[in-house]
Amino acid sequence: MSVNTDNLAAAEEATLKTAVTDYIAKVKSGDIGALPAFLGLITLGLVFTFSSQFFLTARNIANLITQSTPVMVIAMGLVFVLLLGEIDLSAGFASGVCGATMVLLINDHKFPWYAALLVSIIVGVALGWFMGTLVARLRIPSFVVTLSTFLAFQGILLLMAGNGGTILLQDRFIIAVENNNLTPAVSWIFSIVGLTIYIGLGLNRILHRRRKNLKSEPFNVWLLKNGALVMIGLGLTYVLNLQRGNPPNSSIKGIPIVVPVLLALLVAGTFLLNRTIFGRHLYAVGGNAEAARRSGINVRRVRTIAFMICSGLAAVAGMLFSSISNSISPTTGGGTTLLYAVGAAVIGGTSLFGGKGKLRDAILGGLVVAVINNGMGLLGFSPGTQYLVTGGVLLVSASVDALSRKGANA
Repeated sequence: MSVNTDNLAAAEEATLKTAVTDYIAKVKSGDIGALPAFLGLITLGLVFTFSSQFFLTARNIANLITQSTPVMVIAMGLVFVLLLGEIDLSAGFASGVCGATMVLLINDHKFPWYAALLVSIIVGVALGWFMGTLVARLRIPSFVVTLSTFLAFQGILLLMAGNGGTILLQDRFIIAVENNNLTPAVSWIFSIVGLTIYIGLGLNRILHRRRKNLKSEPFNVWLLKNGALVMIGLGLTYVLNLQRGNPPNSSIKGIPIVVPVLLALLVAGTFLLNRTIFGRHLYAVGGNAEAARRSGINVRRVRTIAFMICSGLAAVAGMLFSSISNSISPTTGGGTTLLYAVGAAVIGGTSLFGGKGKLRDAILGGLVVAVINNGMGLLGFSPGTQYLVTGGVLLVSASVDALSRKGANA
């Protein structure tokens, strides 16, 4: 029995060493994935934790999540476009136009929130279809098309806002998405059930591939990764369930409602990219459009649908912007919104050259951008310094992307 145990331990150690060796070789070949974002997030977290006593408080973590979520959602939409090697400069103001559409339908036409939200998403999809058609069929560069619509959507938003300049939101449910929280009990249930489902699906995938005699992730490597994920998930749940208000007048506990919304979008988008024919076609077109066309893929349709998804997610972000500020203004989706969204996708690991990236990149990169702004704000740095550092991080990420691509080609 002891011999079998020793042999099993030796086999697991060999498997772990092989996995580490393979990963190092993968990184050296240029496929670094989200590694820079992970390392950057850990480094920034440690720096700001030791520099400010307020950084890891429950209130600050909750604020960081809620304030960065709209940008993350826009970044998730941009991942679909960036995978093609294209760009959408109008995604920020598209979110403003769609958010204004939803708020006006609720206020002036007494639409229920779900109907108004659905119409705003349809408007976003239609805007994406228009831009995608110009790019895919007329072959106008996406930079030119979306720069034009950037200006046009800004003008439309100004006209929709009218003389008042701000459209107040009058729906409690939409306002609650960014401002209310799950109860502590529901928060624990949500975390435990979500983690259980995720781990169960991962384990089932490994067992399925082994039954088919296909290469699968080593079990001990999978166990380490999921163990870390469980610790992070349960740790965040514990922190967010701490008191963030001032009882007895104000008691604030629990996971923000926007977190399940963000995770639902992440799961749906990841399934679309990894488990559907469209997702495989999207990566193929981004990798080599001419080869994809010759293999029978409808390249025009793939490009158009990618822009439609991008603007549809921008509409969801418009709902989140209206929720967090209880209104829509002519500046909604403007300013640094688009720059941060593109930066989030690129910093997270999505390639500007197309063909490489995952939807989780938008979340990781969005957290990096949010942590930089939040941490430097707590330390009293000026906005100019924050922009400078964020721009530097984006430039480094783009440089790493270019160098890794060069290494992969070599």
